[in-house]
Amino acid sequence: MNTLNKIENEMYDIANRIDFANITKHPNILVAANFWEEDRYMAAKVCYRFMRTIDDMIDDRKATDETLTCMEKQLFVESVQKWIECLNQHNTGDPMISEIIRVISTYKIPLQLFHDFARSMIHDINNNGFATFSEFLSYSEGASVAPASVFVHLCCLNKRNGAFMPPAFNITEIARPCAIFSYLVHIIRDFQKDQLDNLNYFSLDILDKYHLTPADLKKIAHGMHIPDAFRNMIREYCRHAEFYRLKTLEQIEKLSGIIEPRYMLSLHIIYNLYLQVYERINISTGIFTTKELNPEPYEIQQRVSEVIEENQYLFRELS
Repeated sequence: MNTLNKIENEMYDIANRIDFANITKHPNILVAANFWEEDRYMAAKVCYRFMRTIDDMIDDRKATDETLTCMEKQLFVESVQKWIECLNQHNTGDPMISEIIRVISTYKIPLQLFHDFARSMIHDINNNGFATFSEFLSYSEGASVAPASVFVHLCCLNKRNGAFMPPAFNITEIARPCAIFSYLVHIIRDFQKDQLDNLNYFSLDILDKYHLTPADLKKIAHGMHIPDAFRNMIREYCRHAEFYRLKTLEQIEKLSGIIEPRYMLSLHIIYNLYLQVYERINISTGIFTTKELNPEPYEIQQRVSEVIEENQYLFRELS
């Protein structure tokens, strides 16, 4: 078996081993990271688990009642701050914190990314949404761009004399378009679920532009007839998503020939998994339910296999 076929078969074997049916909350980052070398994949899992734990701590509380008391807000903010402060310590006594500290040190992950993430989580604690779309984009820098930057950082590492060397370029600039594209798709995909969990990611200025209110969104999520105003609002969000989608392709192209093929493949996979959802958004006749907008596990698996096939050229250079 030649080198090309061996590597291709390895990629297909990885795709076949992923348990798509039991992946919760659609962590596309981890689906894509499966195609990395094992150590970097485990590093991605550690970072994802750390960020997910903090995010869920806040969202799970809001799901019971969107109004947090003043005391609760203070306690949640202190908890987030302490978790991030612990990243500067060596002996925390907490296995999860110790593991994330090890990963940050070994893989030279910029600590600022975790501070950016924490800033957005604190926004979640103190607010129930966003006054403006600009405020949403600022929030996205921590909530989406920071985790995406960790992913891109791990993709772009070089190994020299047994140690990892950080990339020489600005990883956040590379990660930002895909992170925002995916986040805009994410909030449309999860519209119904978020509304039922007392979460709203659609900014008030855009709601007001289309004469909608947060109360209207909740009624739509519960099955109310979808007015044209809502469809027009989604159309605007899709215009924003399309802008960042095209920027994403530009940034991926910049990495062509710079990073190893399996890591380049993972970037194409994560982009395509969000593209798959984006393509399901039917502005004119869609009902915007969780069931409608989420691909079935077999569809996700099929898309991953298609991306591998479309990107065989990445591995020809190795044959």
